[in-house]
Amino acid sequence: MSIDLLIAFIAACVLLALTPGPAMSLIIANTTSHGLAAGLWSVAGNTLGFSLLVTGAALGMTSVMVLMSEWFDVIRWAGAIYLVWLGVTRLRQVLKPGNAGAMAKSQVGQSRVWFLQGTAVALSNPKVMLFLGAFLPQFIDPTLAPGPQLALLAVIFVATLTVVDAGYAGLIARARRQLQRRHLRTMEGATAGLLIAGGLWLALARS
Repeated sequence: MSIDLLIAFIAACVLLALTPGPAMSLIIANTTSHGLAAGLWSVAGNTLGFSLLVTGAALGMTSVMVLMSEWFDVIRWAGAIYLVWLGVTRLRQVLKPGNAGAMAKSQVGQSRVWFLQGTAVALSNPKVMLFLGAFLPQFIDPTLAPGPQLALLAVIFVATLTVVDAGYAGLIARARRQLQRRHLRTMEGATAGLLIAGGLWLALARS
């Protein structure tokens, strides 16, 4: 694989990572409400989910891709409902009198929750696997063996998304530390809206 093709693929991955979607909504929401640890655990769960999807696409698991295609709407709606549920639950907590900051304190150390949330949201968007099935082959050099190239592209794809996601989680966490004392309730309300928006985005997605 040529360097130019590799650079083009990395650039495409960065653009994909910066495209708003359900996973980004969850990472931003958890980081904003609970801090950097929550954001990074969400990123880790998201990484696992995308790793499973990209592995399936890279290995050419046709039967799995067909199955996910057939169950696209069911999986998509399950993910959408889950995100909206998270958003509504968070909004109700925010609106409770005298509850500012209580939600962040109640989940300190619950890394498993954030990790599983990230994994579930990543896997709830089956369109990613279908997209990867069409996206990865575009960067394959036909003069070389496709297997090693697909493996390399899969690793680069997941690594790039992880780095970008962790990067903006870090930036958001830094901003949170500076603003949380005065604007914590507003931030928590905004993240609730962000989760609901992510659920609606997923619900309106089309195969």
